[in-house]
Amino acid sequence: MSSDTLAKASSAPGIPEYADSLRIVPRRRLGQWAAAVAVLVLLALAVNSVLRNDAFQWDVVADYFTTDAVLRGLWLTLWLTAVVMTLGFVLGALLAAARLSANPVLRSVSWGYVWLFRSIPILVQLLLWFNIGALYPHILGVRTVDLLGPVTVAVIGLTLHEAAYAAEVVRGGILSVDRGQIEAAQALGLSRWRRWWRIVLPQAMRSIVPPAGNMLIGTLKGTSIVSVIAVQDLLYSVQLVYHRTYQVIPLLMVATVWYTVVTSVLGVGQHYLEKHYARGSERTR
Repeated sequence: MSSDTLAKASSAPGIPEYADSLRIVPRRRLGQWAAAVAVLVLLALAVNSVLRNDAFQWDVVADYFTTDAVLRGLWLTLWLTAVVMTLGFVLGALLAAARLSANPVLRSVSWGYVWLFRSIPILVQLLLWFNIGALYPHILGVRTVDLLGPVTVAVIGLTLHEAAYAAEVVRGGILSVDRGQIEAAQALGLSRWRRWWRIVLPQAMRSIVPPAGNMLIGTLKGTSIVSVIAVQDLLYSVQLVYHRTYQVIPLLMVATVWYTVVTSVLGVGQHYLEKHYARGSERTR
């Protein structure tokens, strides 16, 4: 009850004068506080277990965390992520444009591409590309095994996979722009290029950035799958070490901590990028 309501009530006939001294007491949510305390206790127990468990060998983790082998694997992981995301979104944008075109052939081909590459697991795609020499022993007069090394196979396989998802992200972002905005820009006489650059793209980015950021983080973690074709990324680098030293858990923790650090940095960048494109909208948080 508001203070104005209390004041009116106290001045009404039959209401005691001490009603002015009444104060509003917030509702006590004991269940929520009990649940919060229980969660904090469980979290503290989990953290204490991880930090005090000698099996994690945190001293070994610290020794290997910045070794040359690990940093080289980390660099390849970051490079592979950047290349795959760039090429994937370029190809995905072309597929999205084809899907939105009036040409039925382009629409059908784009739909078929997205359907095919979203249907095949990425591990199967990588293994198929890695063994493509069994189907085509020579490409342009060069032996396939000499032309397509493990890193090249990883770039091709991951890019084709990511492009299928990027196409749907871009298409969804473009479709989220109100048609009236484009019609208004046409009425003002803006050219097609200016309509897309100044009207459609800035509004579409509000819908594109969140899933694109999730795709970036997913791609970073997904690059660990290339270790099955002997690409020396972060995971493969720590595997080489623990196959030699048999310190499996601490070396896996090295990879875990690095993945956590990088994804956290990318998450912060995604937050500010979303905030940038959300300017002028009702929901800017």
